[in-house]
Amino acid sequence: MKSTKDPYAALRYSDFRYFLGTQFSYTVAVLIQEVVLGYYLYDVTGDPLTLGLIGLFEAIPYLVLALFGGHVADLFDKRKIARLCISGMIVISLLLMYGLHQMKGQPGVEYVIYGAVFCIGVARGFMGPAWSSIKAFLVDQQHYSNAASWASQFWQGGMITGPAVAGFLYAWLGLENTLWVVIALFGLAFVSTTQIKKASKAAATATGNVWQRLAEGYRFVTGSKILIYAIALDMFSVLFGGVVAILPVYAKDILLVGPEGLGILRAAPGVGAVLTMFGTAYYPPTRNAWRNMIMAVFGFGLATLVFAVSTHFYLSVFALFLTGAFDSISVVVRQTILQILPPDEMRGRVNAINGIFVSCSNELGAFESGVAARFLGTVPSVLFGASMTLVCITIIYYKTRDLLGVNLMEKQPARQ
Repeated sequence: MKSTKDPYAALRYSDFRYFLGTQFSYTVAVLIQEVVLGYYLYDVTGDPLTLGLIGLFEAIPYLVLALFGGHVADLFDKRKIARLCISGMIVISLLLMYGLHQMKGQPGVEYVIYGAVFCIGVARGFMGPAWSSIKAFLVDQQHYSNAASWASQFWQGGMITGPAVAGFLYAWLGLENTLWVVIALFGLAFVSTTQIKKASKAAATATGNVWQRLAEGYRFVTGSKILIYAIALDMFSVLFGGVVAILPVYAKDILLVGPEGLGILRAAPGVGAVLTMFGTAYYPPTRNAWRNMIMAVFGFGLATLVFAVSTHFYLSVFALFLTGAFDSISVVVRQTILQILPPDEMRGRVNAINGIFVSCSNELGAFESGVAARFLGTVPSVLFGASMTLVCITIIYYKTRDLLGVNLMEKQPARQ
């Protein structure tokens, strides 16, 4: 029997290792594509609003489809859904590369990028709920926290590697050849999914039509205080405090470090996250979980304030490093909650609702960042966002003080 104190317990499951391989390759591919398209678009237009529009065009289809994607994930094999979605992203990337080649040097190239990003958002609407709920089927329940730590580490590893290499690939290979690298990584992710052997479909016990089943998932989330506030806390902190979308502006116009510097800036949060998450494999933040999450999000807001006012490259990198370190603690707590609380037959819908909140914080947060930077100025927009993050965390702290002593490993606080 695998010891619950073993920091490598989840890695001893072969299916979970292939899950991590898929997650890493997929994340690197998505991030390389996102970084080079953002830098290319800002380089062509010089308008920070275009960076926000990339997030908006990806968020809209995801927000519309994610709940239905969760419903589908609860009814069908999540492995097959993931394979279909990754295949779709390969096709979209090929069409994007063809469109960019045809439109090179012509006005309107941004619409080719927006169209491709929109289609990727459609695929993510089904991929997200299926993939985020599959790992609960791959390890035993006593290893959920450990699995959450390792899954987050490999995700953050992709978050480091993708942006870090994207700037150099763009500078050395150009846009089109970099997109070939993206396609190859998507292909590797697809192959890795075929090696996951354990079925990831629970017997459906709920009855009723699709709307009733979606409502059932919504009631489960809103009926759990710790779950709904964990999701909301992540949404508000990244919605207001996230700065990733406007890093091309900082790299080009404020810090003057170009695409190579942009890669380092984009990778810095991931480095902080991976180092912190490696520690969580040994010392899980699930004892006094809510207290740890509140403190982590508060630290995230403070680090964002430092980044906002910094004009020194290395201080900016360190501030972004801290945002990743603090955010990783809240990620592990939230992912553990998402694995412990939902019943197997409802995981797709619950993770879809979580995914909608995450998308609101990431893609819509990117749109908010672009709009704020356009009308307030880049630095004032980041200062405003960091301040709003601290206001939100203060309000949520006073509303959830009864959760500060929750230990996720001793009980399942399903209705707290």
